[in-house]
Amino acid sequence: MKKQIIYLDHNATTPVDPRVLDEMLPYFSEKFGNASSVQHAYGWDAEEAVDISREKVARLIGAKPNEIVFTSGATEAINLALFGLAESNPNKNHIITCETEHKAVLDSCAKLEKNGMQVTYLEVDNAGQVDLNKLEDNITERTLLVSIMHANNEIGIIHPIAKIAEIIHKHRALFMTDATQSVGKIPFDAHEVDLAVFSAHKMYGPKGVGALFVNKSSGFDLNPRIFGGGHERGYRSGTLNIPGIVGFGKACELCETEMGHEAERLGELRDWLEKELLQLGSIQINGKNSERLPHMTNVSFHDIDGSKLIRSLNGLAVSQGSACTSSTVEPSHVLKALGLSDELALSSLRIGLGRSTTKEEIEQAVQIIKKGVEQIRLQHS
Repeated sequence: MKKQIIYLDHNATTPVDPRVLDEMLPYFSEKFGNASSVQHAYGWDAEEAVDISREKVARLIGAKPNEIVFTSGATEAINLALFGLAESNPNKNHIITCETEHKAVLDSCAKLEKNGMQVTYLEVDNAGQVDLNKLEDNITERTLLVSIMHANNEIGIIHPIAKIAEIIHKHRALFMTDATQSVGKIPFDAHEVDLAVFSAHKMYGPKGVGALFVNKSSGFDLNPRIFGGGHERGYRSGTLNIPGIVGFGKACELCETEMGHEAERLGELRDWLEKELLQLGSIQINGKNSERLPHMTNVSFHDIDGSKLIRSLNGLAVSQGSACTSSTVEPSHVLKALGLSDELALSSLRIGLGRSTTKEEIEQAVQIIKKGVEQIRLQHS
């Protein structure tokens, strides 16, 4: 029998909760209708399922159902927001973002720069935080949007969204936040921002479905990026992924009732994990001096070959950074922005705990990591 691997990469993706899967299954076969088929019962059932799920998704973030636009995931939602805003607001040609944003934001901004948009990339301090005074100094009358994530996907630090929103709205600019890592894990009030994005697969829902929150009270135009039928109130055409949307709704419903308890439980496990690893010496917890997501940590090991460390962790699924850039061997842009050297960034582990994580698994993970680090250090002594 294949040895069971301890999965501690829940920031990359989460397993579908069995309760979510049960909710989805009928919509693959028995209730297979198209929500746009308004002439018969199959379509009506699908339409009702979408409406119920939209209400569940909206309720989790304190939004209204008509403010939720279903997409294939957060990356598509980010592209819809950034390019849709740029196209519908040609008189404003400036965007502000942060060096530690997800590549979906950074790569989109780079493309917008080629199209003539001016982009300001704010630096962060060694705790991962943006200087709010510098943020305000960079906002001009030409600034269309500020895009700063709610919680970082590699180090887990939480940005002060309410304070940031106050600054941005004072200057009549729009505020988008990537809430992919935070929604379903910690409370998130969507109406503090103008746009927000998140994905089902980060909260025990299926892959291939996410959402863009569009604050109706903000009163801005947003051009669509996909045409052909005017689905999702014209923002995003295409036949709706009914099973995925149903699963997304159920996942949000479960998170709404369970995330408080889970945050407390996983925070205690994370703190114990860090305490044990710190006994190794010559390590640092990245972002430790900031408010962080309770279920994750990012640990750098000084004077350790990162590639050897990863190979030594047999039986443990962790990562060296974002899953969206893990095919490369380049050091994390997030850790470099914090001031880490290339070598130290490459010898860092992102560890993400989840709903199924147990104390026993964390104890085993600590032993596996300690053994790997000690063996590598012994080889170089």
